[in-house]
Amino acid sequence: MMLVSIITPSYNQASFLEETIRSVLEQDYPHIEYWVIDGGSQDGSVEIIRKYESRLAGWVSEKDSGQAEAINKGLARATGDIVAWVNSDDYYLPGAVRAAVEAFQRHPEAGMVYGDVVSINAEGEPFNVMTCRPWGLDDLMQFKILGQPAVFMRRSVQMQAGGLEPSFDLVLDMHLFLKMAMRAPMIYVPQTWAAARYHAGAKNIARAAYYEAEARRLVEWMQTQPELQGHFQRLRRRIWAGAYLYGARYLQDGGLARAALASYLRSILSYPPTGLREWRRILFALAGLVVNVDGLKQGYLERRKRRYANALNQRGR
Repeated sequence: MMLVSIITPSYNQASFLEETIRSVLEQDYPHIEYWVIDGGSQDGSVEIIRKYESRLAGWVSEKDSGQAEAINKGLARATGDIVAWVNSDDYYLPGAVRAAVEAFQRHPEAGMVYGDVVSINAEGEPFNVMTCRPWGLDDLMQFKILGQPAVFMRRSVQMQAGGLEPSFDLVLDMHLFLKMAMRAPMIYVPQTWAAARYHAGAKNIARAAYYEAEARRLVEWMQTQPELQGHFQRLRRRIWAGAYLYGARYLQDGGLARAALASYLRSILSYPPTGLREWRRILFALAGLVVNVDGLKQGYLERRKRRYANALNQRGR
C-alpha cells in the first residue's frame, strides 16, 4: 500500500494549526507519514504540535526564510510514494488522502492528482468552491490555477522536478506544478478534497498587490525553459492575459479596485477572450469606483455561504 508523506509548514498560526493537524491525523487512510515544520513560532503553536507529536513522523520549530524553505525541509525528510503539503490555515476534508491514493492507483502514469477546494473565511464558513478541470501543461502556463491544498504529487516525479524555488513567495506552488507537468501527466478528480482559508493574515489578502509581479516573473521563467519554447510561442498572448487576470483577481479581493481594473484591461488587451471571462468581476470593480458596494458584497457572500455549506457538512469535527 502506498505511503503518503504530508507536510505542514507553519509560522504563528496557532489559531488554525490544530484543525489542520487533526484533518491529517483523522484521515481514514492508514499509511500517512506526517511532518510539521514550524518556523520558530512564539504564539503557542509549539504547544499544539507537542500535543500530537506521538502521532507525527517528526517536527521542528526553528527560524527559516519562509514557506519554501519550510516545505523543502519536509520534502527532504519525506519517504512516501506520494507527497503533499497542507498549510497550517487550510485543512483536508475526510477521505481526501484515500481518494488521492486511489487516483494514483488508477493512473500509474500520473505525476500529480488534484481535486477541488472549498474556500472558507476566518471563522470556517464556506463561501466558494474552486472547481478545476482536466487540465494539462498548456493550461497551467495560462494560469489555470490548481487549488494547492488538493494537489498530491508522486514523489519520484517531484524529485525529478526539484523542490520549491525560494525566490518565489506567492507563485511557488505554480512554479513547481509547471516543472512536474513538464515531466508527467496530471489527473483531475472532480471531488472536493480540501478547504483553503482566506483571512486578513493570509498572503492572498495581505500581499494581494504583489501577485501580478510574481506572475510576470513566472512568465519570464517560462521563456527560459527549452521544453516550453514551442508552447510559449503558440500561447504567448494567452499566457500574458492569464498572468494579468491572475493578478487582477487578487487585487480585487484585496480591495484594490483601481489597480485590479488596470490589470483586467491589460488582460483584455493581451487576449480578449481570457480577460472578458471575468466580466462580472470587472463590472463589480467598476461599480466600486462610484458607489459603496460593501453591502452588496456582504449579501452576495452570505448567499454563497449558504450555497456551499453542504461542501463541509461531512467534516464531523
